[in-house]
Amino acid sequence: MTTPLQQLGEHGQSVWLDFISRELVTTGQLEHRVAQENVTGLTSNPTIFQKAIAEGSLYDDQIRELLASGIDDPTDVFTELAISDIQHAADILRPVHERTSGADGFVSLEVPPSLSHDTDGTIAMARTFWERVDRPNLMIKIPATLEGMPAIQRTVADGRNVNVTLIFAIAMHERVIEQYLTALEARRREGQPLEVHSVASFFVSRVDTLVDKLLEQKLTADPGNALLEGLLGKAAIANAVLAYELFEQRFGDERFAALRAAGANVQRPLWASTSAKNPNYRDVVYAEALIGPDTVDTMPPATIEAFLDHGVVAGDTVRADYPGAHRVMDHLAEAGIDMDVVTQQLLDDGVKQFADSYNQLIRGIAEKIDAMGSGYTKRQHVDTGAPAVPLDTPAASDIATRIWHRDPNLWKPGDSAHAAVINNRLGWLDVIGSMGERLPALQALATEVGELGWRDCVLLGMGGSSLCPEVLRSSFGSAEGQPTLHVLDTTDPLAIARVTGAIDPKATGYVVSSKSGTTLETLSHLAHFWEVTAAATDTPGAHFIAVTDPGTPLAILALDRGFLHLFQNPPDIGGRYSALSMFGLVPAAIIGIDCGLLLERAANMRRACAAGVAGDLNCGLSLGTVMGALHDQGRDKVTILAPKAIEAYSLWAEQLIAESTGKEGKGIIPIGDEPIGDPSVYAGDRLFVALRIGDDAAFDRSIEALKSAGHPVIVFDLADTHDLAAEFFRWEFATAVAGAHLGIDPFDEPNVQESKDNTRAVLQQYQQSGALPDEPAAVSDGALRVYGDVTRSSASGALAAYLDTANPGDYVALMAYVTPDEANARALQHLRVAIRDTRRLATTLGFGPRFLHSTGQLHKGGPNTGVYIQITADDGTDVAIPGQPFTFSVLKRAQAAGDLQSLRSHGRRVVRVHIAGDLDAGLASLTDAVSATPAAR
Repeated sequence: MTTPLQQLGEHGQSVWLDFISRELVTTGQLEHRVAQENVTGLTSNPTIFQKAIAEGSLYDDQIRELLASGIDDPTDVFTELAISDIQHAADILRPVHERTSGADGFVSLEVPPSLSHDTDGTIAMARTFWERVDRPNLMIKIPATLEGMPAIQRTVADGRNVNVTLIFAIAMHERVIEQYLTALEARRREGQPLEVHSVASFFVSRVDTLVDKLLEQKLTADPGNALLEGLLGKAAIANAVLAYELFEQRFGDERFAALRAAGANVQRPLWASTSAKNPNYRDVVYAEALIGPDTVDTMPPATIEAFLDHGVVAGDTVRADYPGAHRVMDHLAEAGIDMDVVTQQLLDDGVKQFADSYNQLIRGIAEKIDAMGSGYTKRQHVDTGAPAVPLDTPAASDIATRIWHRDPNLWKPGDSAHAAVINNRLGWLDVIGSMGERLPALQALATEVGELGWRDCVLLGMGGSSLCPEVLRSSFGSAEGQPTLHVLDTTDPLAIARVTGAIDPKATGYVVSSKSGTTLETLSHLAHFWEVTAAATDTPGAHFIAVTDPGTPLAILALDRGFLHLFQNPPDIGGRYSALSMFGLVPAAIIGIDCGLLLERAANMRRACAAGVAGDLNCGLSLGTVMGALHDQGRDKVTILAPKAIEAYSLWAEQLIAESTGKEGKGIIPIGDEPIGDPSVYAGDRLFVALRIGDDAAFDRSIEALKSAGHPVIVFDLADTHDLAAEFFRWEFATAVAGAHLGIDPFDEPNVQESKDNTRAVLQQYQQSGALPDEPAAVSDGALRVYGDVTRSSASGALAAYLDTANPGDYVALMAYVTPDEANARALQHLRVAIRDTRRLATTLGFGPRFLHSTGQLHKGGPNTGVYIQITADDGTDVAIPGQPFTFSVLKRAQAAGDLQSLRSHGRRVVRVHIAGDLDAGLASLTDAVSATPAAR
């Protein structure tokens, strides 16, 4: 005795399973359905995959394997998971395909819903799926949108099987048939075989769901209307019957007869959505009413079970009453139901439903990936206040996608000059992987410096070459048996003399770091310490390591002098984006940090920034989106807060943001290392970003107070100091996002060279005259002299009056060309806090010349909202620079003079305060003056 499902086959109808899962294709379940239930095909869609992958852990092992192989974008991960399932299913159904001479046994895989209105994208994806799945019984599902029509024709013409999905309207069905026939005719003209198969998926039950709803609304206004009541539950079947009538007409005419004779197959109608949604209807009503030859009914498991149990096969029901179907349509029109409107809404809703399911699917995979890694998505807390900043938007997603596609037009559309710079500055996106390949060399270096007996290591570098090492030095310290790291990024002679006096040259190594290999300060450091080391050992080169780009003057010099190592960095990475390259990893290895773990954490963050990760989950995208959006709202001061254990991180982030965004009169103002104050001292121009690590109750209370006061606050929870590597990548990506929002090139630094050129000019003048340029002080007051456009009689009064020129939304930049030691830093912090607390102005603080390689670009190229105070002092110590006609003190003073000149040439508000004698007393005097004179408003 045959089963109802077998009886369907006897009437020419194939039963396909509308379901897929890993369990189905790997545990024998699909084989059972094929053998016992007459299932001869399978369809999938985003909703089906979303349910399959989201539930349970059957896909987790493959996800881990994919991550290990470098496939980590959730959209790419889904593609791999789906292809694996589809291949399994296709292999199981391959005997059906062969038994039916290729007429059945198909498995369908749908193009991503995001391509529903993208013809070229759909064609490309169909080609990719066909090649990747590599099974003859694959069908590519393409939605029946207007943009899908050319893609259907092209894909069939290319000889690929197509399942046209989301057909609701008879008129659209006619267009779908036309695409199929036209494609076959094209193949025939070209002498190509016509053994291509296609189905037209006509959706059924959803039609009744919507039409019945409209009828019920009309019945509410007209209870008991017999016409309306008689139409309930009739529209879907009538619509499908008319689709079959059209099928018989188009594939029974002379046009197709010629194609049939050449070996063409009909495009079978496939009844989709045949499970009854209305509980008042018989659960197999649609399956029973649409039986006929050359058709497919794709049923979910529950409908298959129901039809097996009580389905009735009463002949070819689909063509039993064409006139009756037409009458239903006429009565619907009479009742005011516009089927064109209905079917268009169903198509729109269908596309959206699949898109929503797809997005939820990708989101679920992203969350799985995050959980398998470091869980960074779960450890970020974004509170932007009111109004909330939307994070998961198409615009944000487009930015992330274009960053990963390395599209220079994201930042500077149509600008070939900027494109050339950008194309050579995106290596940071992939450097984590390439650095992984160099781990053995880094691990060997860590061992080697210990065996050499280095007790100290001095890093000579500026800006991007020094700030990451400083974060590592201050946050990690040195492991047992590894050298103590000193980071020297100043031309202050006392600082240089102190480092020189603190080390034993015979037990010291030096890392000379410069991307260009021409950095004046770094080469001056090298000259000094080379002389010091050469005086102590016959093999000075064995104490030096160079980190630079390939072929730079420093690289050549390192080879000529026999340096211990030359580490050549990928040249397509800008200095401020180089933390996770050799510029950060070489010093990390030397002090015994686990570079492999650093790269692992960074790789996990990189995955959390993938293009396929939803905007609110995407760690770098969400931060950059918030920075850009709040910048437009006037909150352009990104204040980075961190507990003392990792406080240096804020200075690294400060350089990244300032030098990347501060140009073309625009810019985000990063505020690093500013002590946390009471919420009342902050104006409404701040975005606070806090990095939490460990238990710090006082820090947490301060953050909560800022939130309670209504300030936007983002909090990142770090598991340990190794998570700083993840933060390097997060902020690099976020800065690129923010740069796109501002419409600037975040990878150039157009104004940095100005101060360098000015410094060179001042030094040339010094060499010619033996003196540095000078100017009369506007105010002389004991040990204090003030230079600039001020008119008060006292230095304290002049400074207070100058600060009163600040407008709401301005910031004060303290640029201190003094010895960068703890005492001076503490005194300068007191001064900046006094300015902030009395005037509610954001403040930055930088030691010169370090800040020239950090916030210096922002000062000249950013918005004219800075109130600049340059602080200089007398040098009580000086150190010669071997091979140069000037000393470190002269160099530092020349850099200060060049920077002052550059600021003035840009029309910036700037004064210079020179402190003669006791620097600590002079700074205290300035602080007292600021504290005693609140802002005049």
